[in-house]
Amino acid sequence: MLLPKSTFFNFVYMYKTVNLSNTKNMLIVFTRAIIIYICLLFAMRLMGKKQLGELQPFEFAVTLVAAELACIPMSDTTVPIFYGLIPIFTLFVIHLILTKIIKHSIKIRRVINGKPIIIIDSNGINYDAISKLDMTVNDLLESLRGCGYFSPSEVQYAIVETNGDLTVVPKAENAPLTPADMGIKTDPKGIPYVLICEGKILSQNMQLSGIRNDFIDKLLQKYDLKQKNVLMASVDNNENVFLQPIKKPAINTSVKEVVNE
Repeated sequence: MLLPKSTFFNFVYMYKTVNLSNTKNMLIVFTRAIIIYICLLFAMRLMGKKQLGELQPFEFAVTLVAAELACIPMSDTTVPIFYGLIPIFTLFVIHLILTKIIKHSIKIRRVINGKPIIIIDSNGINYDAISKLDMTVNDLLESLRGCGYFSPSEVQYAIVETNGDLTVVPKAENAPLTPADMGIKTDPKGIPYVLICEGKILSQNMQLSGIRNDFIDKLLQKYDLKQKNVLMASVDNNENVFLQPIKKPAINTSVKEVVNE
């Protein structure tokens, strides 16, 4: 049975209206997501650059709450966007205040962050300490393996830091051998400067290292490379050069070797 013309046109009109409304809502959600993401990113950068595992308990709590607050106005268009932004920046202000207080008060720092706990000492594993931390022996062994030690007998002290990381002091006979232990004098090491990163020259590092553009040209020419095909190139304070092409093996050379070529 054919529908009357008026009914057909009404149906088409309603369909277009619904589609237009959905498109509009999607654009609103898209715009909100961008705004909230930028604000959240800005707030987190101001709080400091830390990995998740390095966060103190109160910092971790702030991160979780901020993420939850950001989700609500991002997905629900009936909630004003400021209902998400204002609490996020309120948390940011609270974080700044707590950080300042913790910095100047050791007592409050211990209350909020806790304190490091020694779980292995000269007497072996401290059962009371691992019980207090709700750690099992398996948890302890796993953390020790992560530090490169496979038995508590190799460890003099093990300390659980306030952020949950494990710090290990090995016994003298199990400690890594260093040049100082053998009485060998070594040249001081400096921070290598990355000159090229993913095909782009880092001008600031070039200035700090004293390397000029003509050196980069010679380096690339010597190994028949184009700048865009270099994943990384760096130089240290002893003028050792590390060059990693994208699709070739790494190259170790020196400034003197490249210049004298």
